[in-house]
Amino acid sequence: MARHYNSETEIEQVVRGFESCATGKDDFSHSDHLAVAVWYSRQDQGRALDLMRASLHRFLDHYDCRANYHETLTRFWIIQVQVALANLPADLTLLAATNAVVERLGNSRLAFEFYSKELVESAAAKEGWVEPDLKDR
Repeated sequence: MARHYNSETEIEQVVRGFESCATGKDDFSHSDHLAVAVWYSRQDQGRALDLMRASLHRFLDHYDCRANYHETLTRFWIIQVQVALANLPADLTLLAATNAVVERLGNSRLAFEFYSKELVESAAAKEGWVEPDLKDR
């Protein structure tokens, strides 16, 4: 179930906990990933993917599980978040925008509407960007 945030301070704490690796690896939910993606996209849309990638690498390295990094899924979710943000009123607060994105994209299985399981599990998809094989993003 998608989490809803109660304040911008709460969202900032999620971002800071993730960036500093204070958040446990099993405590960083799909909704938290989306909240960070919204934060980065609103901060600098052009650099959001680079910011997310660098933060994920640091987080996964901290927990010695860098092998879990997945470039295609990371990019897929940044794209989805940015499309969702583009379809929201530009003057929404961070809190309202984050909750709207989490509501829309809260199903972590959404990627499998675009990608087959086989493609997602491939080394090519984990190491670099691959286009969806089921439907256009």
